[in-house]
Amino acid sequence: MATEIINNNKRKSTGFDVNKIRADFPILKEIIHGKPLCYLDNAATTQKPQSVIDTIVKYYTSQNANIHRGVHYLSELATKEFEDARTKVKDFINASSEKEIIFTRGTTESINLVANVFNKAILKDEDEIIISAMEHHSNIVPWQLIQDQKKIKLRIIPIGDNGEIIFDEFIKLINEKTKLISIVYVSNSLGTINPVERIIEEAHRHNIPVLLDAAQAIQHIKIDVQKLDCDFLAFSGHKIYGPTGIGVLYGKEKLLDSLPPFLGGGDMISKVTFEKTTYNELPYKFEAGTSNIADTIGLGTAIDYVSQIGLENISLHENEILDYATESLLQIPELRIIGQAKHKSSVISFVFDNIHPHDAGTFLDFEGIAIRTGHHCTQPVMDRFNIPATSRASFAMYNTKEEVDVLVKGIKKLIEVFN
Repeated sequence: MATEIINNNKRKSTGFDVNKIRADFPILKEIIHGKPLCYLDNAATTQKPQSVIDTIVKYYTSQNANIHRGVHYLSELATKEFEDARTKVKDFINASSEKEIIFTRGTTESINLVANVFNKAILKDEDEIIISAMEHHSNIVPWQLIQDQKKIKLRIIPIGDNGEIIFDEFIKLINEKTKLISIVYVSNSLGTINPVERIIEEAHRHNIPVLLDAAQAIQHIKIDVQKLDCDFLAFSGHKIYGPTGIGVLYGKEKLLDSLPPFLGGGDMISKVTFEKTTYNELPYKFEAGTSNIADTIGLGTAIDYVSQIGLENISLHENEILDYATESLLQIPELRIIGQAKHKSSVISFVFDNIHPHDAGTFLDFEGIAIRTGHHCTQPVMDRFNIPATSRASFAMYNTKEEVDVLVKGIKKLIEVFN
């Protein structure tokens, strides 16, 4: 795709056909409260292109069967489609093997899987886990649940006023008791892109594995797990234009092989007797029971769709929208942006002096504008900035500058009404 350098040294998209892309998403034609939908809640979930919707319908109308166990035509077809999706994920993140791709229900289950198997096989009393102060609750609570069983300690990387981790403080937290560093790649409430390459490099200097929560990165940033050298990476399908209820855990094959299963049941076994069970090979050792077949195949189609457009092209467009929205919102004196990291993804959280975020969200909804309000499952972030909640606008590949203008107009109308 063609690009050009603009005066502020930011790259600007010149060949990105956003209107063509918008035509692929039927929900964007919806009318909300008599006004065209302006969907700016993409960090919560992205909308689905028609190709993903068609894939799910096709599965249930002409391919529906259980996988891995049947010898009949439909079972073999469903199995092939399911495993093809695994290969697509493997290629998309450049994993070494399909054995390194574990299907889960989402990022939350992926993190819980790692937490539980580490608890079984590795963690002992007085061991430490390092996370950051900007983590989603799904990367806090699983470790706290382990604290109820063992005397492990959570060490927290602090963040500065601009919403960036304080790297020097991170280094100070590492010691011989550190057994894992589990950190968000992109903050869902601040938009901060963390320096994960530096974090992984520093961790590996001490032979400490790293888990990346990539729920807010997978749809915006080209990820190469071999280049990053992360040990685990988790993401959700519904954040990357795929269905809900399907997620991925990537793990290095040698590490996954050394860890015990997460759940017990069908498909994750090799042989079962009442005396002893032997477990299946990777990746099936971690995939107990009937899989979410339809949504896994749908995730494969979503990856096809994103790959066809190109993540680099998507990122250029989204960054252009982010820059435009940031500059526009900064012109509103009654509004304050929370989280102004140097490296950000397409998320803007903001507050007003005298308007509660929930009131703002409700008002803007009647203008046809969908944003998110609340603590965004990051209550410690809200505590850090001494606020109860924020309003959050988050952008995707199908958003436009015109929609940013709609948001700004709606906010100005909101301020007029409440003042």
